[in-house]
Amino acid sequence: MAIGDIIIGVDIGTTKVCTVVGEVNNFGQIETISSTSYKCSGLKKGKIINEDDISLSIAKTIKDAEDETNLKINSAYVTIPGKYVTIVQNSIVKDAKDKYSGISIRDVQNAMMQVKDIEIPDGQTLIDIVPDKIVLDNGNEVSDPIGSLSSNFTLSAQIILADKEYVRKLNNIFKKAGLEIDGIVPVTLAERNLVLDKNELHDNIMLLDIGAGNIDIGVFEGKTFIYTNTIPLGGDNITNDIALVLNISEEEADKLKKQYGLALKSFIDNDNDIILNTCKDTNKSKIIKSSELIEIIEARIEEMFSIVNRDITNQGIKSKINNVILTGQGIVNINKSDVAGKINLNIPVKISTGRAISTVKPSYRTSYALVRYIAARPFAKTVSSSIDTQSNENFFKTILERIKEFFYS
Repeated sequence: MAIGDIIIGVDIGTTKVCTVVGEVNNFGQIETISSTSYKCSGLKKGKIINEDDISLSIAKTIKDAEDETNLKINSAYVTIPGKYVTIVQNSIVKDAKDKYSGISIRDVQNAMMQVKDIEIPDGQTLIDIVPDKIVLDNGNEVSDPIGSLSSNFTLSAQIILADKEYVRKLNNIFKKAGLEIDGIVPVTLAERNLVLDKNELHDNIMLLDIGAGNIDIGVFEGKTFIYTNTIPLGGDNITNDIALVLNISEEEADKLKKQYGLALKSFIDNDNDIILNTCKDTNKSKIIKSSELIEIIEARIEEMFSIVNRDITNQGIKSKINNVILTGQGIVNINKSDVAGKINLNIPVKISTGRAISTVKPSYRTSYALVRYIAARPFAKTVSSSIDTQSNENFFKTILERIKEFFYS
């Protein structure tokens, strides 16, 4: 990245679209110059159900960002749920073009383009290349090999593939909003550097982002991205359960969830009376005990963690996970949710304490994390979002060309 680069990140959530415009300042850091959001109901359980609704919401956030920044935005990066993503591990050995001059940036960029040469299954398309480890011919692992006197080096990387139909829908949505897509990044991969603290970045971690309608799972072995998925459950399910069981409005259910949010009934201090203002059941008292409310919350949270546990167990990766980090507005405000997670997963669980996370409003954390992720791409030629409209070439060729710009000059 270069000083003055502008990066636009768009996150499409279950209840809203959030857009962050970031600029690289004189210290090489991302400075947020605009954060905009707009309600959206076009994505349910991780599935696109209304392209027009999502497109209008994106267009609204972009228009607000343009008004705020006096920029004309024609392209942006966007997140993708883990359920549409496949991670392929690959490595190559690359000879240095001139071993006496040391490894050059061109050597590394060429290696980045060669490591992606894998057989891509039908129905999937390449969206990202994530460099992982670079090992010199003497066995030393380095983060930056440029200038190292080595006859060759081994590059390990994750090749990120995505469901082609979902990507096609994203492209249609952005086209309708008058935008091109600069790149597509899995949610938890984008969030990793924002949500995890310094020690956790080197640990074997499962990141759980629990939002309004989805749980995004990301599993990392140190820097290596090994698994991602999406579970179609979230904070809205807790609200719906409360409304259904107590026969009250969703508005009151959401208010009670926020006021009495507790994940485990065993932690109740005082079993207070709660007056239900919108109860529709005339045959039932409008006063309940707080324990009745907490019991509903506990049941749904237990189910969430049980499904996550089953997923990582079936994938054979549970034994690789040392710690679980929770983030997302769907659960972090529910007290003792980390304890409930530890009970159900039998793995240490904690709420995210990453230093940077406290500086960003919860609604914008994923879109801001996306901007940070893009800005930090190693060996990239350019990462800036473009204000020029791309030509009407094949979309998947366009995505590949963007990746070439990241890693090839």
